Amino acid sequence: MKALVFSTFAHTNATIHRMISYTKDTDLIATLTLDMKGREANILNHEIVDAFVPVLEHLKKEKEKGQLRGVIITSAKSSFLAGGDIEYLYNAENPDTVFAYTQKLKGFFRDLEQPGVPVVAAINGNAIGTGFELALACHHRIVLNRPDLQLGLPEIHFGIMPGNGGVIRLLWLLGIEKTYDYLIKGERMTPERALAKGLIDDLADDETELLYKAKKWLLKVKEASHLWDRPKGSIPGGTAKDPHMARTIAKMAAALSARWKNNFPAPQAILNTLYEGSRVDFDTACRVESRYYTKLLTSKECKNMIRALWFDLNAIHHGLMRPKGFGRFRPRKIGIIGAGTMGSAIAAVCIKNNIHVVLKDVSKMIADKGRERVAGILQLNSSERPFDEEEVKTLLKKIETTEHSEDFSECDLVLESVFENKSVKIKVTREAEPFLDDYAIIGSNTLSIPISRLSKEVAHPEKFVGLHFLKPAEKSRLVEVVRGESTSDETIAKAFDFVRAIGKTPIVVNDSWGFYVSRVLNTYILEGITMLQEGIPASVIENLGRKAGMPVGPLQLADERSLELVWRYEKQAAEHYGKKYVQHPAVVILKTMIEDLVRKGRASGRGFYDWKGSEAKIWEGLNEHFPSDPAAHPYQQIIERLLFAQIIEAVWCLQEKVINSVEEANIGSIFGWGFPDFKGGVIQYIDSYGFENFQAKCSELEAVHGQRFRAPSWLRKNWATLKSKGK
Repeated sequence: MKALVFSTFAHTNATIHRMISYTKDTDLIATLTLDMKGREANILNHEIVDAFVPVLEHLKKEKEKGQLRGVIITSAKSSFLAGGDIEYLYNAENPDTVFAYTQKLKGFFRDLEQPGVPVVAAINGNAIGTGFELALACHHRIVLNRPDLQLGLPEIHFGIMPGNGGVIRLLWLLGIEKTYDYLIKGERMTPERALAKGLIDDLADDETELLYKAKKWLLKVKEASHLWDRPKGSIPGGTAKDPHMARTIAKMAAALSARWKNNFPAPQAILNTLYEGSRVDFDTACRVESRYYTKLLTSKECKNMIRALWFDLNAIHHGLMRPKGFGRFRPRKIGIIGAGTMGSAIAAVCIKNNIHVVLKDVSKMIADKGRERVAGILQLNSSERPFDEEEVKTLLKKIETTEHSEDFSECDLVLESVFENKSVKIKVTREAEPFLDDYAIIGSNTLSIPISRLSKEVAHPEKFVGLHFLKPAEKSRLVEVVRGESTSDETIAKAFDFVRAIGKTPIVVNDSWGFYVSRVLNTYILEGITMLQEGIPASVIENLGRKAGMPVGPLQLADERSLELVWRYEKQAAEHYGKKYVQHPAVVILKTMIEDLVRKGRASGRGFYDWKGSEAKIWEGLNEHFPSDPAAHPYQQIIERLLFAQIIEAVWCLQEKVINSVEEANIGSIFGWGFPDFKGGVIQYIDSYGFENFQAKCSELEAVHGQRFRAPSWLRKNWATLKSKGK
């Protein structure tokens, strides 16, 4: 076997890294092994593309001499190719430079896939983003069949789209509708799911079989070409030139506008690329893709999303606010007190992540019903697919049901998730404590009772921590780790590690009314209710709440949380601020709705909406009690009021050290209550809006609507520091 090693042209810290090794066997099959030194994973960025130049030149010469039968591309790392360089993408600002770069990378992929010598991607690890685009350029794709291995094009989650031929290649493989549906979900697939979708060709059980199958396929195939390079090749399902497909695309565009309210440009860019790209030849379509990719990558929305969903999120996951000096906590078994909706959902999340659960309630029969509820959650799994019957049976074996606290003796953590009553929470916690060992901790899933108050009633307050799961727990990505007055650093570190172990994002918050998420979200609800009092029609308030980028309108959210809880948080705010408290104008309407009209929200079927199960429509009697004012209402100012109310409260939370980092403030807002991700989170919004512009708008809103819109003076004093921490 002949071996050549190519040194690359990439320089980091003045060190030259070897990128690609080239070997060729006696069957004239060359193997390119990706191995980017100095990084945990292989990536493709603006520098590294140059590393392929000498490799491609060598392959061309081998082809010309007739000394190359086929090519295998694989990796020396645990991942295949992780994708592009996010830091480069975030800092890229010049459209001409971005366009030239993506066209250059497309040129490399085109050289690789030109008809002639067949190329196989032997994928032995994650192939994400550009990594999967490289695989799509290969003529045959074989993947190591590991359930933790991920494949896909998740760029939509950063506000962009694939920019290196991925959209156009999928178009030719799947057709317009399936490609659009896949790309706007940004799904990361397991190998089996990718095979079922037709995006890969084969699976291998181990790396030996992976390379064996790759070589076997190459020995069978003399020449290879893609569908788009064949004279009679056509796009599945037709092109935008076909009348039927043109009508389908029009319907897709209407649904897109209704869903994203024209706030989020990436889905529209993907659909435009598919529409225009289906009407032209492959290479022209790739240039169309490059244009839309360039526009997205240089947009404010994309920069905001990369800032939050890459840099901020990774900082949190890597322990930004996790207390230092404590080894990693690896929970094997946890106890859950309360087998209701929330307790069952938490149990489902735990067993999916290989953590055994002891599920306790007042009787074993009730606990068993909770176990049945877990089965239902698993069968309606919110991830890429539901679990089948056999998988559910296997997972349920990890749940032990009980009515006895002594069964918690082997648990590393016990979490109470009973109904919101202080006495009941203290009672069940005290019952569990005697049976825990010295290393176990106790958590409370309270949503409104201060952790410090609860901890005063337990034997070991230093081991007591808030773990606030958000509804629905099986889907929500965030958990608030709440530090009480006596909670130790070690307990916070353990709680943080537990949240990461179940695949969720922890933010560490200090004990205060509503903690962080509920406290800030309440301001969105209250502002919407206030607008109702001002004569703004409920339908306008709700539509503009969604237009602002929020998942639901503030009145619907009030119903879903319950009006009593909304009012309870405002009462806690009054207690917190004492004489400084100024009653929110929404309180008048809350009192009327709860006390006079007895409309308390979704649970009772009566609130701002009339509810029938999951179906709801705005209560027709609202206009009778809160008449609409026919005067014109400035829609943009309504949107800004709904957003600014949240942002200003988040700043107060930073000032009062309820939350202690810009990163957590941003991610907490996006994952915690659905603040628009294309704004980058509550603090990034200020930067994106422009600090001076933000201050001026606060002053304008304060003059009209009162002091709740006053920007804290602390913000101006600390903005430079906050901005630098968020970069």
